[in-house]
Amino acid sequence: MNKNEYVNQLIERLKKEYPEAECTLKTKNPLQLLISTQLSAQCTDERVNMVTPALYAKYKTAEDFAKAPVEEIEGYIKSLGLYKNKAKNLKSCCETLVRDFGGEVPGNMEALLTLAGVGRKTANLVLGEAFGLPAVVVDTHATRLSRRMGLTKNVDPAKIEQDLKKIIPEHEQMNFCHRLVHHGRKYCTARNPDCIHCPLNDICKKILNEKEMRKK
Repeated sequence: MNKNEYVNQLIERLKKEYPEAECTLKTKNPLQLLISTQLSAQCTDERVNMVTPALYAKYKTAEDFAKAPVEEIEGYIKSLGLYKNKAKNLKSCCETLVRDFGGEVPGNMEALLTLAGVGRKTANLVLGEAFGLPAVVVDTHATRLSRRMGLTKNVDPAKIEQDLKKIIPEHEQMNFCHRLVHHGRKYCTARNPDCIHCPLNDICKKILNEKEMRKK
């Protein structure tokens, strides 16, 4: 099986296993997605989803966040890790949105990276989810699984992103990344991955390489 065939097999099997895979952050518009993604740093999506309903009921626009005292924002997200730094970044981010982008979330990477608290992972999620653009989100799951599956040898997220962009068709990129998250939680966990029951166990490079090592 050549590399293209291998990648296509991975895409199709993950698609069959997780047909409804989607972003697990609950948001209603690009601004909420931008903010929730920032809040999810070193925190579970489930925890973020618990605090954001009250947050978004209070602050509905970028201008609302920009005008709010940072201490007030802290009160809404205090149960999240790094809440003080996150509150500061949210206010600064929204101040930039109001000042430079008319209060709207921009739909290009260069502009998104000018916002406080926004790196390539957050920017790619916004571009893919909110704007339907080709985007590869490299989180801890994508990093771990793409290396195990032999899709990259890199550890730097920016390099992994470029490696995946070269081999994953544009129209599949966003959903592929969502499915890696689901697969990383269900089977390919950081510790003690359930390779025996994994639906990829007959083609996964990690498993095949381990079998070869045992033969030697």
